[in-house]
Amino acid sequence: MTTYLALDAVSGGAGMWAGFSAIYDAAPDKFAMILDKGHPEYMNLPGIGVLVGGMWVANIYYWGFNQYIIQRTLAAKSLKESQRGILFAAGLKLILPLIVVIPGIAAYVMTQDAAVMAGLGEAAANKPPTGANPDFAYPWLLQFLPSGLKGLAFAALTAAIVSSLASMLNSTSTIFTMDIYKPYINPTADDRATVRMGRISATVALVIACIMAPLLGGIDQAFQFIQEYTGVVSPGILAVFILGLFWKKTTNRGAITGALVSIPMAMYFKVAPKGWSDSALFVDLPFLDQMGLTTLLTMLVIALVSRSEGKGEDDAKGITLSRSTFATEPLYNIGAFAVLTILAVLYAFFWG
Repeated sequence: MTTYLALDAVSGGAGMWAGFSAIYDAAPDKFAMILDKGHPEYMNLPGIGVLVGGMWVANIYYWGFNQYIIQRTLAAKSLKESQRGILFAAGLKLILPLIVVIPGIAAYVMTQDAAVMAGLGEAAANKPPTGANPDFAYPWLLQFLPSGLKGLAFAALTAAIVSSLASMLNSTSTIFTMDIYKPYINPTADDRATVRMGRISATVALVIACIMAPLLGGIDQAFQFIQEYTGVVSPGILAVFILGLFWKKTTNRGAITGALVSIPMAMYFKVAPKGWSDSALFVDLPFLDQMGLTTLLTMLVIALVSRSEGKGEDDAKGITLSRSTFATEPLYNIGAFAVLTILAVLYAFFWG
C-alpha cells in the first residue's frame, strides 16, 4: 500500500504505473544495479564485483550459515518442508525492491519536485527525507496511508522487529550456552542450569544492544553500517563452513586458525584506507571486495594449515557427501529455476 500510494502521489493521482514511469524517467540512475567506477555509490556496489565477489559472501553466510536464519529451517517438520520454506523466502526476497527500494526512490523524486511537494500540502512539511537523513523516507511515506492502514503498517513493523529480536536473542543464548558455557565453563551443568544461563546471556545481550543502539543514531545508513562490520567476521565463518563441508582434508586446527586470522585480515582492509591508502602497502577497496578477498585468503590459510597438519590425508572427521544429500523435489527445482530466471532478468534490465 505504501508503494502504491507513493507512486500515485508522484504521478499526481494518475496511478501506480504512471508513478513508476515518472520516477524511472526522473531518476534512472537510482535503478542501476551494476554501477560504473565513476558512480558516487561505486564503493557500496562495486560494479561487476557485486555479481562475482563479496555479495556472494554476504548472502551465503547470512542465508546459509547464520544460526539466526537457519534455526527457522532446522525447525521444519521435514526436509521437504524446509526446502519449500527456503523457496518461499526466495520468492519474498524478489519483491523486497518493490516494497523497500521503490518507495525510497519515490520519496527522493517527490522531494526534488517542487510541484509535487506543493500538491502534497501539509504532508510535505512533515520531516521530508533529504540526502542528510534518508532514513526518514519510509516514516515520511507512511503518513500517506489512511487511518487504520497506518496503524496496521506500524503494528506489522513492530511485530517484525519483535520477531527478529526474539530469533536473535534465541541464537545468542544458544551459541553462548551450548558452545561456550557447557563445554568450557560448566561441563556438568544440568538442563535447569543450562536454561538459566541461556536466559541470563540473552538478557545481557539485550542490555548491551540497548546501550549500543543510541550510539548508532548518528550514522548515515544503519543497514550499511551493519553490513560493513558484519563483513569483518562473516568471511572467516563462511570459509570455515565451505571447506569443512566440501574438502575432507580440512582439520580442526586449520579451521580455527583460519577463523582467527580472518578478523585481523578483514580489519587490515577495513582500517587501512582511512589514512594510509597513499601507502603502497594499503589499498582503498569497496567493502564487498574486502569481504571477497578476506574469504579467499582465509580459505588459503585453512588449506595450508590443514595440509601441513594432515600431510595431505583426509581428516577423520571429514564429511562424506553424496548425491542424495542434495536431493530436491521437482517443485523445488522448478521454483528455484524460476527465481533465478527472474533475478537474471532484473539484473539484465537494470544493469547500469
